[in-house]
Amino acid sequence: MPNKVEEFNAYRSKMNEKLLADNNKIIKRIFNLDTNAYMEGALDVKTKELLGLVASAVLRCDDCVSYHLESAKEAGASKEEVMETMGIATLVGGTIVVPHLRRAYEYWEALEELDS
Repeated sequence: MPNKVEEFNAYRSKMNEKLLADNNKIIKRIFNLDTNAYMEGALDVKTKELLGLVASAVLRCDDCVSYHLESAKEAGASKEEVMETMGIATLVGGTIVVPHLRRAYEYWEALEELDS
């Protein structure tokens, strides 16, 4: 049975392919802008992913939180860095972010299970 991470990535890939196959110029440009925004620049990739994680948590987008958790992990973020980042997100967003904090913690655990 696929785990939470595999399910998320499979669905995300499938739907991104469908969206991009429609050849909508606006959607393609937004996807490209998003990809380029998180590339190495004045800020390193890990920092950008952690910033994306804060914004996603405050905006309460669980898909985005999952994406940024995985990308931050790939960029070398530790559990301690991620939890401090989520603490800041909860401080900024308020207690309404707590359910997303719970799901983020659960997703991080699923990411860690892939390493073991």
